[in-house]
Amino acid sequence: MRMLMADQGVDWKEEVVIFDDTWLKGDLKKEAMFGQLPGFKDGDFTMYQSNAILRHLARNHGIYGKTPIEAAQIDMVNDGVEDLRLKYSHLIYQNYENGKEDYIKALATEYGHFERILSKNNGGKSFLVGDQISFVDYNLVDLLMNHQVLAPDSLSGFPLLSAYVTCICSRPKLQAFLSSDAHKKRPINGNGKQ
Repeated sequence: MRMLMADQGVDWKEEVVIFDDTWLKGDLKKEAMFGQLPGFKDGDFTMYQSNAILRHLARNHGIYGKTPIEAAQIDMVNDGVEDLRLKYSHLIYQNYENGKEDYIKALATEYGHFERILSKNNGGKSFLVGDQISFVDYNLVDLLMNHQVLAPDSLSGFPLLSAYVTCICSRPKLQAFLSSDAHKKRPINGNGKQ
């Protein structure tokens, strides 16, 4: 969400919720739909669920595909990104010590899916779907950047995916955000494992 908003020139105010204080002792958890974060306020409208927020932002900023078919393709690829994110979350929060080595070995298969998707869209020289950035590009790059911390060489066998991450991250507004202290000082995961 932050990458999308930064790249699209959206100003936002972020409220960081401290797990022990604000979350456990306050009413926020009770108020949050499904009892979880993130939450997002757009005027008087409050919503929850990361992917719902991403889609809302994408619709509002015209980056949800140019046609219904592109939108469906974006949804399909995003579901693949979320499949990988779920595996990553399981590793980070439930099986880090025992599962890290096997997880990193399996990344080649996971990355292969996205490398093929890129190759089928303009020979891998642009975005995952269509000829303009979409929310799935931000979502995948965010996850791949997390993986670069976990396994720094994991993209080395994937030239299209590696060039794609570099290209997306070099967009001027996004590059400025990624190099900011606000981004660099933010922990990747809530438990400190990366």
